[in-house]
Amino acid sequence: MINLQRIAGHRLETMPYRWAVVDELFSDTDAVNLATSFPCDHFKLVAGYGGEKDYEYEARELIGMGADRISHTVELSEFWRTLAKDFLSPNYRETISSLSGCDLSDALLEVNVFHYGPGASLGAHADLPEKIVTHVLYFNRSWNTADGGCLTILGSASPANIVATVPPVVGTSAVLVRSDNSWHAVSPVVPDCQLSRRSLTATFYRPGSVSTMWPPNEEPALHIHNARDLQIQASAPTGFWRRWRNRFASSR
Repeated sequence: MINLQRIAGHRLETMPYRWAVVDELFSDTDAVNLATSFPCDHFKLVAGYGGEKDYEYEARELIGMGADRISHTVELSEFWRTLAKDFLSPNYRETISSLSGCDLSDALLEVNVFHYGPGASLGAHADLPEKIVTHVLYFNRSWNTADGGCLTILGSASPANIVATVPPVVGTSAVLVRSDNSWHAVSPVVPDCQLSRRSLTATFYRPGSVSTMWPPNEEPALHIHNARDLQIQASAPTGFWRRWRNRFASSR
């Protein structure tokens, strides 16, 4: 599903660090199918304030750290199961390795999907030293940049030092090679935004790393994210969505 030739045909920017924007990752049909069936199940709230960076968003595991299988497959659409398999393929790993110039043969891959709702954000940061390369993909069919929610490539730790801005439109992606100065952020989504900002990160970690998104001993309270503009797929393979619809209807 991922057009690996688009990734292979790019070259990294070198200022202020190594990064690239790669677009047209999907066919028009696949882009629509992925955007309209973006996952809403098994999310948890991730938030922190007053530390090195402020952040608030909702996260769902797609592929666990170093895992060779897809997480929570039953609730995923067929399009998202196909996409997840792409991340597990040797060709994807080799293509990102070639673009980034990093040896990812023994790296641990973790893939998560995110909803950034009204008010959500991710403060300026340079990523943890355990990270090698992160590939960020976006899944909104359209986006008004005035609503925030854009990836900003930064020239320093200052969120005002913007070098480039990447809107979260489906088919667009960004590749970030981690370094001590690989500063970036997600601008705050405005409080009255009617959409969630939808993204995925496929991150390659150094061997021996432990997930900070999903700590081994954590027992998170998971929930369904209420993305009102997303249609629930009537063809879901189990009764999961039917049970949710019944609960939702009874609570109205």
